[in-house]
Amino acid sequence: MEYKRLGRTGLKVSPLCLGTMNFGPHTEEGDSFAIMDRALELGINFFDTADVYGWKKGEGITEQILGRWFEQGGNRREKVVLATKVYGDMGDWPNTGRLSALHIRKACDDSLRRMKTDYIDLYQFHHIDRNTPFEEIWQACEILVQQGKILYVGSSNFAGWHIAMANELASKRGFMGLVCEQSLYNLNARTVELEVIPACEKYGLGLIPWSPLGGGLLGGVLQKIEEGRRASEHVQKSIEANRPKLEMWEELCRQVGEKPADVALAWLLNNPIVTAPIIGPRTREQLDGSLKALEIKLEAETLQKIDEIFPGFKTAPEHYAW
Repeated sequence: MEYKRLGRTGLKVSPLCLGTMNFGPHTEEGDSFAIMDRALELGINFFDTADVYGWKKGEGITEQILGRWFEQGGNRREKVVLATKVYGDMGDWPNTGRLSALHIRKACDDSLRRMKTDYIDLYQFHHIDRNTPFEEIWQACEILVQQGKILYVGSSNFAGWHIAMANELASKRGFMGLVCEQSLYNLNARTVELEVIPACEKYGLGLIPWSPLGGGLLGGVLQKIEEGRRASEHVQKSIEANRPKLEMWEELCRQVGEKPADVALAWLLNNPIVTAPIIGPRTREQLDGSLKALEIKLEAETLQKIDEIFPGFKTAPEHYAW
């Protein structure tokens, strides 16, 4: 496993990030434990979660699963670069969501309790809060860093100008600011190339793509249907909206001799701004299969053909202006 620095930090993380959103709702606890143990065996040290995962308001079910796994010992906690998120509504009272200083403080303490740890490596804002000034947000984070409860701060689902604004204000306060951004990014969703990726490059943020396989569309979905697998109504609609591209995509992968899911991940890893795509395996077998992407080196001709199938964006404003 060749580790990468997270953005401009000295922190080293694996080039694939283990997403835990399935733990609880779709993957039972024992299987979740097995997946996390296997991830460590494979050298994957970067785990991502969120206080809202588990989708029962206020319970933090997925964080609790991680906590019970850490509790088993074996240096599990020490081996993991642990990332979680704050923003989502965790209760029915006025200040149980978003990014007020009050909620950040309480949400952090609650996440620490659920995960049975005394620090979080990477604390991420799950969304932009347009009603809370960043002076307040950074003050709350500075206190958490001073208390040793969090080490680094990241964002998720931010626009490029949010990243710029947040880090300019952090710099004025003598604070490190955002070190990574977690965004929707895959071959079929390349909007972040306009402004988010340029902002990450300018301010030294590592990009952590979520949904790298486009909800399964890029994972050989047409072939799977031919083999008899059923797709949800939502996926079926997405397939029909993108069928010509998907047909060309899967044919290209056959020519390359690799599985579509592996090529989609390899394409993301080819971007130097990308630190680690988030993979969300439901089984150990799916986890093992993801590592194949780390071995694939895409030729320039293949990259060009991929761009022809899934056109990307130039940096704004050149994409739409002279």
